[in-house]
Amino acid sequence: MESPAEFNQELRAYEQVAKLQRYRLAEGAEEEFDEDFVLRPCDLSLLGSPDAADRDRFVRELGESLEDTGFAILTGHGVDPALYAEAHRRTREFFERHPLAVKQRYRARRQGSVNQGYFPMRETTMIHPDLVEGWVFCRRAFDLGQDPAWDEADFWPSPGWEAFFRQVVLAHERLIHPIMRSILGYLGEDPALFDDRLTATNFGFRLNYYPPMTDVSAATTGRMLGHEDVDLFTILPAAETEGLQLLHRKTMKWVRVAAPPGAIVLNTGDYMQRITNNRLPSTTHRVSAPRDPAARARPRTSFPMAVYVWEDEILEVLPNQGEPLYPPVRAEDFHTRITSKYYGDSYHAIGEEGAVERRIR
Repeated sequence: MESPAEFNQELRAYEQVAKLQRYRLAEGAEEEFDEDFVLRPCDLSLLGSPDAADRDRFVRELGESLEDTGFAILTGHGVDPALYAEAHRRTREFFERHPLAVKQRYRARRQGSVNQGYFPMRETTMIHPDLVEGWVFCRRAFDLGQDPAWDEADFWPSPGWEAFFRQVVLAHERLIHPIMRSILGYLGEDPALFDDRLTATNFGFRLNYYPPMTDVSAATTGRMLGHEDVDLFTILPAAETEGLQLLHRKTMKWVRVAAPPGAIVLNTGDYMQRITNNRLPSTTHRVSAPRDPAARARPRTSFPMAVYVWEDEILEVLPNQGEPLYPPVRAEDFHTRITSKYYGDSYHAIGEEGAVERRIR
């Protein structure tokens, strides 16, 4: 790509699922909002109810929300809200404490199918001059017993951070099976179909730091440009600052995602759209500037966890979702073809780093 794209459809050659929606990657004054649309919370604790009607209610409400918008808000998930509050504080401290020269030593590079490491401001991708610093940690970055030679300094710029954020990762890992089983049940599939594939599975845990917006012109273009996630689903604890928006494909209007403190925002990605034969969409979303000028002057943090399958797994349309619109594809091939739109055409080439990632999983 010679220059950044203006519209998502300029990148359609990279997409591995149907994305008919057309939108500007950067925000525009002509966009429409549906200010009346509200994502209703889905109470995950209902899965533990002795009453089958309660369990069925959660499955139905979660599935309907994801099928409608690709997003859902989870409450009753059992993760301590205090852990999330501390994670927001520590994410801010993590970026502010380490000098740029230190962070640059961990510049992101491909490991397996995922670009892992540090992304400087405005360099999240080739097409996303986003106003955010990011840092992606996959399973290999955490001391989870998978590698006897694991060394914290290989992934983290100073001691102590891994132990704390590992708590968040482990809390989210406990949610993966209940979420996937509920989705499969809603779709009329065997709820246990992905149990093995999602046990100690691949993931991308990303720390995001959006610095204060002091530039008035920057505040009109948003903080993270429109995009879709590549994964099965993303587990995103509610932010402390307004900004997350989704594009409702049925109305082509933007919706402000408001989640209560301690809740989780869940959204489906390209893997999920592929295996559900387009039934659950990989939904466009972005992070916009807060409407409150005072909020723009404060940093914003987030720590989403993208749930993948391992590179050698095959993505194929689920058995009960009708005549397949997509052929089976190896996950790494699928993933890197899509993300070549972000990192360049050479990103799709399978290299030795991918083999290393698979050996230590």
